[in-house]
This record gives sequence, structure tokens and C-alpha cells, in this order.
Amino acid sequence: MSGIEDTPGRRIRRFLTYINVMRVTVCQIHGRPEDLARDWDDLVKHVQVEASELVLLPEMPFYHWFPVSRQVEDEVWRSAVAAHDEWLGRLPTLTPAIILGTRPAMRDGKRINEGFVWWYPAGCQSRHQKFYLPDEEGYWEATWYERGDGAFTPFEAGEAKIGYQICTDLWFTQHARAFSRKGIHLLAAPRATPAATLDKWIAGGRTAAVISGAFCISSNRISSEDEEADQGGGSWIIDPNGEVLGLTTKEDPFLTLDLDLSEADRAKKSYPRYVAD
Repeated sequence: MSGIEDTPGRRIRRFLTYINVMRVTVCQIHGRPEDLARDWDDLVKHVQVEASELVLLPEMPFYHWFPVSRQVEDEVWRSAVAAHDEWLGRLPTLTPAIILGTRPAMRDGKRINEGFVWWYPAGCQSRHQKFYLPDEEGYWEATWYERGDGAFTPFEAGEAKIGYQICTDLWFTQHARAFSRKGIHLLAAPRATPAATLDKWIAGGRTAAVISGAFCISSNRISSEDEEADQGGGSWIIDPNGEVLGLTTKEDPFLTLDLDLSEADRAKKSYPRYVAD
């Protein structure tokens, strides 16, 4: 990383390496190619200045929101997969951060929405398959792809233990409870949700944080004005007691905070997490 200008964020990161803190970024970005390219350049600059250690991307961020149509088109699916494969090749521009996100993928002959983790030099690895799929106007997901394998398995990335609940997965709180028992620090919830439902989703995120005793982090897509889809941003970081620590907006589309992972460890020993099932 020689040649990168020293910044306050980078100096903070050097200090935080001595304590159990991770510097985490959430974001809201567009899917339309020209807007995505601009947002990506801005995100790269933000991550470099802030010295982010982990970045959460929105749900299937590298293509327009294709489940807006009820009509399944094989060529659209292939284009969405190809676009994500191409953009995954650009993730090194966020190095040395760990990257979380989702992508359309084929697994065992099934179309799925797959949560991944990427870091250098390991590359991209599958970590979760979205299981709970809506099927309604603008969100014909169960029509376009299939449920995943049903596994909600934590994984380690850097100093953090992480669990995935992709968008609608978040409402099935039994998995947040199970994640609490497995000691996660971060509950990652990439989304594609409308602006009008933001308050409801924040309520869900706060509940999931309290049940899991973990920081709930969520990045959402945001639609361009002329797009048929209606995603509304509002990405968040919520602490293990359900306090909203920050929320992105159109004016401030990126949010980076230092998260004390030991706070999640302590939360597991407090109410209501310690109560027996």
C-alpha cells in the first residue's frame, strides 16, 4: 500500500489494531451502470481516506434490479451474473478492506442469491444463500431464483465473526437468536428495499441487533430517478442494544464507524440474550 497518503482514518486504524475494534463501512449505491461507476469511484476514495477494514455492499449491487419484472428472461439473468463477475474483479480497489455483498449465481443447477466474502489474497468465497424470497410487485424474487440451502452459518473475517441475513431473511428472527448462541459480532443484512418502508426496516434491524447481541450492519441499493425499481438507500449501523449509530442519506451515502467487537461479546451475557430457550 506504499504511496497511499496518510490520513486521519489511517492513523486511527493503526491505533485500533491494538484493541478489539473494527472499522466498518456501509453504503448506498445505484445499480444503473453510469451511476454505479460514479458511486464506486466515490466509495473507493471514502474507503481509502477512512481506512475501512470491512465494507458491506448492498444486495446484488452490480446490475439493475432485474426482479422488478415478473417475466423471467434467461438473457437478463446471464447478463446479471456476468456483470457481477466483472465487478468482482474490481474489488481489489478497496484493498485492504474485507468486502461483503451478494450476487446472482448458479449452484447445483439452481439460480440463487448468494452472500459472499472477499479479501486479499483469498478472493471471493460463498458464505450464505438467501432463503426467504418475496414474490410481489417489484420484488419477484421467488420467480427469478430459488431458495438457498437453508444454512445460516457464521464465518470469520478478520477479527470478526459474522452472520448473514440477506434482506427478507432479517425478518426470521430465530436465526438471529441462533447467531447469538454462536457468538457473532456482526449481523450483515444487505438489502434492496423501498424508501417508503425504511422505518419498518430500521425496526427490524434494531430487533435483530438486540436478539443477536451483535452490531447489525445493512447496506441498501438506491434507484435512479427514471428506474422502474424503487430502492431508497438508508443504510445503517445499529449497536447490540438496538441503538441506531448512523444512517446514510443521499447527501452522505457512506458511513464508517469504529465498532468495538467486545461490546457484542458482552451483550451475549445480558438481557434478553442470556435467557434460556
